[in-house]
Amino acid sequence: MAQAPGTGIAALARGFTQLSNSQKLGFLAALAAVAAVIAVALLWAGAPEYRVLYSNLSERDGGEVIGALAQLDVPYRVGEGGGVVLVPAGEVHELRLKLAAQGLPKGGAVGFELMDGQKFGLSQFAEQVNYQRALAGELARSVQSMAAVQSARVHLAIPRPTVFVREARQPSASVFVATYPGRALDTGQVAAIQHLVSSSVPELPARNVTVVDQTGNLLSRGGAEAAGDGLDASQLQYLHRVESSYARRIEAILEPIVGRDNVRAQVTATLDFSRSEQTSETFKPNAAPAAAVRSQQTTVQTVPGPSAPPSQAAAARPAAPGTRRESVVNYEVDKTVRHTKGEVGAVKRLSAAVVVNYRREAGAGGAYRPLGEETLQQISALTREAMGFDPDRGDTLNVVNAPFNGEVAGADAGVSVPATPTGWIQDVASPAGMTLLKAALAAAVLLAALWLARSVLRELARAGRRSAGRAPPGLGAEAPLAAAPAEGAGYEADLRAVRDLARQDPRTVANVVSEWVARQ
Repeated sequence: MAQAPGTGIAALARGFTQLSNSQKLGFLAALAAVAAVIAVALLWAGAPEYRVLYSNLSERDGGEVIGALAQLDVPYRVGEGGGVVLVPAGEVHELRLKLAAQGLPKGGAVGFELMDGQKFGLSQFAEQVNYQRALAGELARSVQSMAAVQSARVHLAIPRPTVFVREARQPSASVFVATYPGRALDTGQVAAIQHLVSSSVPELPARNVTVVDQTGNLLSRGGAEAAGDGLDASQLQYLHRVESSYARRIEAILEPIVGRDNVRAQVTATLDFSRSEQTSETFKPNAAPAAAVRSQQTTVQTVPGPSAPPSQAAAARPAAPGTRRESVVNYEVDKTVRHTKGEVGAVKRLSAAVVVNYRREAGAGGAYRPLGEETLQQISALTREAMGFDPDRGDTLNVVNAPFNGEVAGADAGVSVPATPTGWIQDVASPAGMTLLKAALAAAVLLAALWLARSVLRELARAGRRSAGRAPPGLGAEAPLAAAPAEGAGYEADLRAVRDLARQDPRTVANVVSEWVARQ
C-alpha cells in the first residue's frame, strides 16, 4: 500500500533523529557527495569535447588564430602558454579549412609583407636586413608546404658585395626542418630543398645549403661522409634496387610452385662502383699483299747525250738519252686506338638466401609437411637461373625449407587468429562516438548515485517507521509496552510512552540512558 507523502517524510525525519551525531554528519556528507557527483556528471556530459586545432604556434600566429575564432563565434581554449589552441572536436576540420582560406597560420615566418610597412628615411643597412628577413621567411613558407615538413626556418648568410675579386665570398644558407611524427625526408626531397634555396638567392650554389632536422641529423651531407662506407646516397639506392630486383625475380619464379606468401628471398649484392678509363694505341706490321697505299709518287727524268761539233754531228750516230726513274710509295700505318671505360655498378658477387614454407596436405584439416628432396633441387635450380648464378664470380645460394612462424601451429591446432577490431575502435574514437560514450558514462554514474541515495533514504525511512511502533532501542523485546502509540501519533505520544515505561521499569530505562550516553 502506498504511503502518504507526509508519512514518508515523517518517517525519514524520525529515522534521522535516531542517528548519532557522527552518523548524522556522515549521512549529510554522503548526501552532499551524491549531489556533487550528479552535478559533475551532468556538467561533464553536457560539456563539448575539445581537440587540438593547431599546436606549436608563435605568439603572432596564436593571436591571429584566436581573433579569427572570435569573429567566427567559435568557443576555444588555449593551452601550453598560448602555443596550443583547442576547439570543439566536431569543428576541427571545418575550422582548419576556413582559417586556411584566410592564410592562417602563417607559420611564424614573416614574408615580403614586411616590406609593406617600410618607413621613409630607413637606412640602407636596415633595408637590406628587412629584405633578408623577408626572403628567409618566404623560403621557410615554401619549405613548410611540403607534405612531410611540419615547420621550417631558413637562415641566410649573404656577404656584402665588394669590388675586389679576391675578397668576394659566396653566400650560404641553413635550413632547419621539423617533420611530422613518423615521417622523414628522403634524399630527393633534401636535394629539392637545397636547389629551392639556391635558386632563390643570387650566386648561392646548392652545395652551400645545409639542411638539418629536429633531431640534429645532418641531411644534406654527401659522399663517403653520408654513407660511412664510401658510398653516397645514390649508390646506396642503386644497390638496394639491385638487391630488391633479384629478390623479386626469385620470389616471382617460385610462387607458382610453392604458393603465394610461402617463399621469402633476400639477396646481398657486392657492386663495383669504381670508375676506370683506359686508352690504348697499337701499331702492327703492314703486310704487303693487304697494304693500303696512302700516296704514291713516281718521277722520270731524261738526261740528253754529250754535245758534238756540227761537222762531226752529221757523221756521228746520235747517242740515246739517259733516263732516271724515282718512285715514292706511302702506305697507311696499321694503328689501333682503343678507349675502354669500366662499367660503374657492375655486379662482383651475389649471395642469396631463400626460405620456403612447408607444404600443406590436401583436405580441410591437412597438416603441413616438409618438401621433398627433388622439389628442393628444382627450387635451387630455378633460383640459380633467376639470379644468374656464376660460381667463378663467387656467388652463393642457400635454400632452406622450414615452417613459417605461427602458421603450422595454428593450422594443426585448429585455432583461427581473430581479426584486429580496428573498425569499432575507430568508430568509438570519432567525435560522435566519444559524445555517446560520455553520455553513457554520465547516465551510469547518475543511475548509481540515485540508486545509492534511494537505498539510504529507504533504510532511514524504514528505521523511522519501526521506531514509531516499538520501544526505543535498548529496551529489549521483553520490555512491556504500557500504551503503544498509534503510528504517526507524534512527539507527545512517544514522550508519554517513554514516561509510562520509566514508571513501570526504571532499571531498564536507566540502562538505556546510560547506553545512549556511552554512544555519544
